Amino acid sequence: MSVKPEPASALFAGPFALATLSAPDGPAFPALVTPDARVLNLRAAFGDDGLSVRRLLENWEVALPRLRALVEGDAGEREPLAAFRVHAPVEPRQVLQSGANYRQHVIDLHVAHRAPGDERPEAERRAEAAEIMDRRAAADLPYVFIGLPSAITGPYDDVVLPAWAEKPDWELELAAVIGRPAYRVSVEEALSYVAGYTIANDLTDRATVFRRDMPQIGTDWLRSKNAPGFTPLGPWIVPVESIADPGGLRVTLKLNGETMQDESTKDMIFNVARMVAYASQTARLLPGDLVLTGSPAGNGMHWGRLLRDGDVMEGSVTGLGVQRTRCVAEAAQ
Repeated sequence: MSVKPEPASALFAGPFALATLSAPDGPAFPALVTPDARVLNLRAAFGDDGLSVRRLLENWEVALPRLRALVEGDAGEREPLAAFRVHAPVEPRQVLQSGANYRQHVIDLHVAHRAPGDERPEAERRAEAAEIMDRRAAADLPYVFIGLPSAITGPYDDVVLPAWAEKPDWELELAAVIGRPAYRVSVEEALSYVAGYTIANDLTDRATVFRRDMPQIGTDWLRSKNAPGFTPLGPWIVPVESIADPGGLRVTLKLNGETMQDESTKDMIFNVARMVAYASQTARLLPGDLVLTGSPAGNGMHWGRLLRDGDVMEGSVTGLGVQRTRCVAEAAQ
């Protein structure tokens, strides 16, 4: 089951985006979507029955001009988007995730976790945290870890909350989609390896972030972040040429209509270029891979309100559309 997609008036920035769609009971196919909510099947347009969004990204320098030409020309009948199911826009081979990358969020965490015996006023501790963040932005490295592609689900699909997840939480993020192999690239050239952007909600069970049996080994991201469906993705991949500044986008998450996260990507400690460049120093990034860039303040732990059966999350990023997902308790299926 799934909730309904957004109305056509708020699809995305630019003349087109990429999607993966399917007709009822039909196979998924790569699609070109226009802002008026019309769809062109790219397998038919390209004459390739095996085409996927990831294959388009593997040949992005050739595919992009063809996609532009399809938008400008009369490339065949375009059908209404409402007739199709919207899936996650791409199947990545690798998912790179980031933590502690929004300045205000990390400052809030620093202030909230007061050391025993620290009786200084909040303003003083907040100023100290801000100075630490400035030093980190200037001299330190991003915090990046690995997610599983099997956790990805569609942007309007139900999210099953596992029975074992005691504290499921939301983390809306801007995700960069890689368009050509990137290995040990510089910050200056990193954005040239990005094909486009999409939206990811990096759900986390806070109760399993740290191992209770061996707390000294640190975070357990496998357990806390990688349940099936814990990464709603999409709805679209919007090409980089349609997003003037990835450092000036608004990241907003509403829970049952109430705004919980609302922050600009300007608040990132490490911008998209630094994130992609850093990840590429160790991993060889491949077309279709995702680099998630961290989540701003306002998650469930901040509000003291975690996810439960029946909740509806609505996540948006400027120019990238809106995803809507409903939470369903595992026992309630």
